[in-house]
Amino acid sequence: MPAPLLHITSNPTLPHETDVVVIGGGVVGVFTAYYLARRGIKVALVEKGRIAAEQSSRNWGWCRQQNRDARELPMATKSLALWDALASEIGADVGFRRCGLLYLSQDEAEIAGWAKWRDFARTQGVTSHVLSSAEASERGHATGRRWRGGVFSPSDGTADPSIAVPQVAAAIMTLGGTVHQNCAARGLERAGGRVSAVVTEAGTIRTKTVVMAGGAWASSFCRQLGIRFPQASVRSSILAISPAPENLPDALHTADVSLTRRLNGGYTLAISGRARVDPSPQQIRFGREFLPMFARRWRSLAPGGLQGWQSGHETLKTWALDAVTPMERMRILDPKPDSGQIRLTYARAGKLLPDLAHCAITEAWAGYIDSTPDGVPAIGELDSVPGFILAAGFSGHGFGIGPGAGHLIADLITGQDPIVDPAPYAPARLDRAAWGKVADF
Repeated sequence: MPAPLLHITSNPTLPHETDVVVIGGGVVGVFTAYYLARRGIKVALVEKGRIAAEQSSRNWGWCRQQNRDARELPMATKSLALWDALASEIGADVGFRRCGLLYLSQDEAEIAGWAKWRDFARTQGVTSHVLSSAEASERGHATGRRWRGGVFSPSDGTADPSIAVPQVAAAIMTLGGTVHQNCAARGLERAGGRVSAVVTEAGTIRTKTVVMAGGAWASSFCRQLGIRFPQASVRSSILAISPAPENLPDALHTADVSLTRRLNGGYTLAISGRARVDPSPQQIRFGREFLPMFARRWRSLAPGGLQGWQSGHETLKTWALDAVTPMERMRILDPKPDSGQIRLTYARAGKLLPDLAHCAITEAWAGYIDSTPDGVPAIGELDSVPGFILAAGFSGHGFGIGPGAGHLIADLITGQDPIVDPAPYAPARLDRAAWGKVADF
């Protein structure tokens, strides 16, 4: 079933011409359009289905610096400040709270890794408290267990995926931008080698700048332009439960289960990293690049079924601009959740926090988390198609760093000083033989 999601009404008519077209109504696309509209840039956002209906409403809602890759940490820090300012800017609550994120563990090696990250974070001005056994047990007293250690990141927090992105999309329209749902972008037109228009199912929009923020669909769209973008996705399952007692942590991670309190008092529950790998033509094509990543995660990944192949988001086919495309045949990626994992997650949560055993499951859903081979997003203009900016491959981190990513893209388009150094996100790095490499802080 779909994840809970606020519905908004969008603009009924496409503009004939605009400064920028953003393709994809997830968190990155919406924040990009928002920060452009705030600067007076004429922007149109086109989304094949509903705003935030795919992974942007199917995630945990964590907005964190803790345990970020060194390349992403600056963006995570800037994003938290942007989340802070958002409610007052748009006049609507997005559920953002700096509640702090608590991690508890019985694994000495895991605790040592957190301590290493804490030492690195200090050099970046980020506070992360490594907890002794006594401190971890005190902070995790609701579990009734004694923990070997943990970590607490006090300045991190959560936002509510069911409302956050739609509220920002509504703000785009109040600022003069346009938002178009159920409007798939089929491809681009070019003049002199440069982007000149976006062709949608509802008509053509003349423009010189396009942002591709299509999430799990980005690689197949890029393929239509002759762009090779290595991207693969896994299917993650998650559930929500009814309101729970207030004495429980707002956000807690353990190896067995992780939980996040929502605005309604209920919780979202998940097992970190656990997912199914649904084979697809695209995964087979890029298999060599992703082999190191899948090898590192083999304990938490399991073979999936044919859902990914049938959904069409990772197809190798090309399509015509005057015919129905895979995006129109699959408006919203809404894969079936892994029922066994849902049962296991619920059981683990009740065992970890006995008060949750009395809460009913209200929803369960799955989503496709798209990734790059090195687990860091690709953000930047493609040399082969001037005017085309790629913003995809957020590797399960997009919701929290979405504001910073959108701000950065708006900076690049308008020529302002970038909010963070864009170099670590350059898509060109994926052309080199850097498969499987990760930053060591």
